[in-house]
Amino acid sequence: MSATTAYKILTAEQWAAWQASGVFTGAPVDLVDGYIHLSTADQVTATVDKHFAGQTDLFVVSIDLPSLGDTIRWERARGGALFPHVYCPLPLAAALTAIPLRRDNGAVALE
Repeated sequence: MSATTAYKILTAEQWAAWQASGVFTGAPVDLVDGYIHLSTADQVTATVDKHFAGQTDLFVVSIDLPSLGDTIRWERARGGALFPHVYCPLPLAAALTAIPLRRDNGAVALE
């Protein structure tokens, strides 16, 4: 895959903790699975719908994939689609932007 940006959905508390510590080691599901789950722009709405339905106070954090080098692995997941998975803690410097989650015509807005 050649995407340069992927997205992590975080609670406001997780985003604040990442900002405070400078490193994100993963949400509970990431810690269980052994890697940090990310989504591409095309996958982020389905990820929010499936894993964050009904939750509020969420943030969409864009992640600079090239800065993470070979710690990114594109692996098959939901429906056989390739998803970016990160096999290291995320430094705050890899976070390009963080915006409160909002919808635009049903889709998660990325800007």
